[in-house]
Amino acid sequence: MGDSVVFDYLNPDVPPGLRLLDVPLVRADAKSLKGYGEVVRDPKKHRIEIVPWPLTGWRRLDAGTGIEGGTTEGIFACEWRGNELIGRNEAVGGHYVIGFRDQPETARSGVKLSDGRVLLWHCNYHPDGGQLFWPLDGRPFVVPVSLPGDDLKPEAFKAFWSDGTFGIYIHPGVWHEGVFPVNPTGRFFDKQGKVHARVSCDLSREFGVLLNVPLPLS
Repeated sequence: MGDSVVFDYLNPDVPPGLRLLDVPLVRADAKSLKGYGEVVRDPKKHRIEIVPWPLTGWRRLDAGTGIEGGTTEGIFACEWRGNELIGRNEAVGGHYVIGFRDQPETARSGVKLSDGRVLLWHCNYHPDGGQLFWPLDGRPFVVPVSLPGDDLKPEAFKAFWSDGTFGIYIHPGVWHEGVFPVNPTGRFFDKQGKVHARVSCDLSREFGVLLNVPLPLS
């Protein structure tokens, strides 16, 4: 597979004893999202940015080319199953363990799990296009993001909160990890670049942390 990286998204190998890094919660609006993305009022009409294919030499692209891949759309569904938040992205055929209520080594059957948070072990960005999330159930949700750049700093993440009356669009290159309902389940309209190139970071292995993202109702 060349230089590509392989992740087992349904069986993440998360080390024990990781430090929890709190992610600040920010109410999403046009001002707070600047640089990260945009507020979405109409998911069908909102523009998805498509980035031209990168060049390997000095010759330039022909005008209007490199962006013909267009977009794809579908349902991004999330559901808590015990300690794990399971995500399924129909737009790109993705199926993942997104995060946890508690560190996997401390979760015990019959013992109440923590509430109102998700612990993230992984994040990614799409160099080829933006991504839009729209709440189909009209309930609050959270999108954790960090600004572009491969020299990622986990402490730079922010968790943008919507009350469920609007969606959130993130620009190409912005680090994120799906979209999280504050309720036990959530369904979102997802629209994104069809190429779906993905650059990932295993936060648990590279930095020894899990991002502690709050999921408040209000």
